[in-house]
Amino acid sequence: MAALFSIVVALVAGILKTSTGAGFAEAVLYGGTAFATSMGLCVLVLSAAGQF
Repeated sequence: MAALFSIVVALVAGILKTSTGAGFAEAVLYGGTAFATSMGLCVLVLSAAGQF
């Protein structure tokens, strides 16, 4: 579930970055950063809640 949520966050971040006029490579890097950050936060929250 955390991975699916992180993918959605990354897609939205990449689309928003592209809409500002950024190039494809920059949008992919931005989406990748958003994915990694979101996944890290999800794992942290799930670990703190004892679910992971």
